[in-house]
Amino acid sequence: MTARPSNAHQARLLRLLRDGGPHSRAQLGDRVRLSRSKLGVEVDRLLETGLVVMDGLAASRGGRRSHTVRLSPQLRFLGVDIGATSVDVAVTNAELEVLGHLNEPVDVRQGPVAVFERVLAMVDALRDGGTAQGFDGAGIGVPGPVRFPEGVPVAPPIMPGWDGFPVREALGQELGCPVLVDNDVNLMALGEQQAGVARSARDFLCVKIGTGIGCGVVVGGEVHRGATGSAGDIGHIQVDPQGRRCACGNRGCLEAHFSGAALARDASAAAREGRSPELAGRLAASGELTAVDVAAAAAAGDEFALDLIREGGARTGQVIATLVSFFNPGLVVIGGGVTGLGHTLLASLRTQVYRRSLPLATGNLPIVLGELGQVAGVTGAARLISDHLFSVD
Repeated sequence: MTARPSNAHQARLLRLLRDGGPHSRAQLGDRVRLSRSKLGVEVDRLLETGLVVMDGLAASRGGRRSHTVRLSPQLRFLGVDIGATSVDVAVTNAELEVLGHLNEPVDVRQGPVAVFERVLAMVDALRDGGTAQGFDGAGIGVPGPVRFPEGVPVAPPIMPGWDGFPVREALGQELGCPVLVDNDVNLMALGEQQAGVARSARDFLCVKIGTGIGCGVVVGGEVHRGATGSAGDIGHIQVDPQGRRCACGNRGCLEAHFSGAALARDASAAAREGRSPELAGRLAASGELTAVDVAAAAAAGDEFALDLIREGGARTGQVIATLVSFFNPGLVVIGGGVTGLGHTLLASLRTQVYRRSLPLATGNLPIVLGELGQVAGVTGAARLISDHLFSVD
């Protein structure tokens, strides 16, 4: 796609069609403050660019029936969500419906060259599957701080070898389309806002608990990245001054005490020391433990696993309670791989937030699990690049 909207009216119309699907001209007129003639001019210009197409006849509103318009069905966006231990790649249409999705285990510590070789192989597999020949834009998420305008990771604690790597430039050359890069939790927040539990929220927090911990902050419907792109890096808030050493070099960070990596470490230690027969059996069977094993052990009634979840949820809840008091969000979404711990984790989080934050901030505050699971990040990545393309420079 080479065409872009030429003014703010066209950009607004494109986003309405993306988020709401096909509309008649009359329906579009109900949503935007344009005269009928001005609206007609802008829609006709979008039709000429090929960004939108006619899509059958609209339902009658008492006069002559008009055609509906929709975004071109030829438009394709690519979403890539790079995590610490796996990568998700998906193709969406212009309305951000996932047309094809692949997930593979990938260790981000292998470095950007090796990881992007796998990403591009997954992209080729999706192309071969017929979901897309080329892409109109791509959004990329990485599990660390990103200098957003340049699309460059900056000193990411769990991504050795990625500091300063030109992700946006390198993938843009390989894919031949515009590329934007952001922190993975920001993309999860965008995904849940687009098609998940946060569809009606304007001010909310999206906390991702995976190998690490991060928080997407959405203010007035827009992701807040801060002055340099590091807003929401809550995994490195200190929760214990005498606590464990963190990958960032500091001591007592939340992420060092409760995350997928921390759970695996503590569960393995308990299994070897005989404090959990359930975890010991799982370690003997597989040779290693993950947060999935902790969840399974907890479901089987293992008290040590349940205590791990409750303690970690309480620490995380304390941090979230501080954020709630400061930001006063209308919703808190919990996502990421560790959400497999389920309602034991959620109950512990909620208890801390509701106990520690003022009633005015929590009196009508839902704290819920995300709805989109593995496709939250790739959906948010497609939303990110479509927001860029459906805007006026």
